[in-house]
Amino acid sequence: MTIEIFQGIMLPFLGTSLGAACVFFMRGEMKRGLQRALTGFAAGVMVAASVWSLLIPAMEQASGMGTWSFVPAVAGFWMGIVFLLALDRAIPHLHLNSEKAEGPKSALSRSTMLVLAVALHNLPEGMAVGAVFAGMIMDNAGISLAGALTLSLGIAIQNFPEGAIISMPLRAEGSSKSKAFLYGVLSGVVEPIGAILTIMAANYVVPVLPYLLSFSAGAMIYVVVEELIPEMSEGEHSNLGTVMFAVGFSLMMALDVALG
Repeated sequence: MTIEIFQGIMLPFLGTSLGAACVFFMRGEMKRGLQRALTGFAAGVMVAASVWSLLIPAMEQASGMGTWSFVPAVAGFWMGIVFLLALDRAIPHLHLNSEKAEGPKSALSRSTMLVLAVALHNLPEGMAVGAVFAGMIMDNAGISLAGALTLSLGIAIQNFPEGAIISMPLRAEGSSKSKAFLYGVLSGVVEPIGAILTIMAANYVVPVLPYLLSFSAGAMIYVVVEELIPEMSEGEHSNLGTVMFAVGFSLMMALDVALG
């Protein structure tokens, strides 16, 4: 594994960890308006990445199918949706600002279930990075190093506020700074793990790479619609989350086109 690939798969995890470290420098509880803004930004980045970095490349790589080139993208997209839906029902987790846990009944602590919720959120991002780098490794996939690093950078940028969103509320609920930071870091561990496992299977990925890329897109869109959009819109009416969604979407779109 080259240094560029290692850096690429670790970038999103680094973004989460740096965001979680905000607990050492910020005082008090994170304001609800800021939470909505950061969540909206993350949602915008994920949607843009799903379209420009995953779904469009999936259809381009299936262009030999002619008018049926959309089939791998649609099929993979739905597989990603169903996969996240199954995990959502199988793993006990608790979303931020929610009092009722989802999934099967569990004796896990509130902090642990909060981390599991964010880990579920981060899993498809790691898979997306792994799929893109797996395609880059195989020269015939048409994915450049710049394009793969662009996706990693975009996800790392939106992971920074996500790290803060998990560590700051835990600190406000009474956890120590070090414990809140640790939980924030742990929530992002699934990203490099998912990416590395996907890259290890590169020889098997490329023949179905369009399906894998769109699978990751479907998983990320599920997270956006099921988790991020409700969180950015909850509470008193505010357009802040929507505006920040547009900022995140525009930034990721620009990065992908300019650097990819």
